[in-house]
Amino acid sequence: MPHVTLYALESELAGHEPAVIGALTDAVVSVYGEWARPSVDVRLIGIPAGRWARGGAALSTAAPSVTFGMREEVFARPDAAGVVARLVAAFTDAVTAVFGDDCRDDVLVELVGQPTSRSGLGGTVIADRGR
Repeated sequence: MPHVTLYALESELAGHEPAVIGALTDAVVSVYGEWARPSVDVRLIGIPAGRWARGGAALSTAAPSVTFGMREEVFARPDAAGVVARLVAAFTDAVTAVFGDDCRDDVLVELVGQPTSRSGLGGTVIADRGR
């Protein structure tokens, strides 16, 4: 199950939730295909004013950032570099489609590989499911 988490200042996120959810889900589908849509899990984290800082000072504006969790095996595939590049581009395009192109150069996309041997679902280690 792909997990997408978007972090944005609450004041900039408020009112855009449906558009952000749709754009991030579509970004995953654009790389993996329509079969992935039902399993895309999107979390939107709105950060209150004064709680996002850089250089020791609270920010009044900040480009959203995206963290995408997936199985780490993806990074070992022969086409990993292409998949990574497509995901980074698709998530950046999704964010700028909602928040505007002015933030494009500052959108951070982090792809996080999760080992199935260290992840659980429903009380069972994922690597052990089906054994």
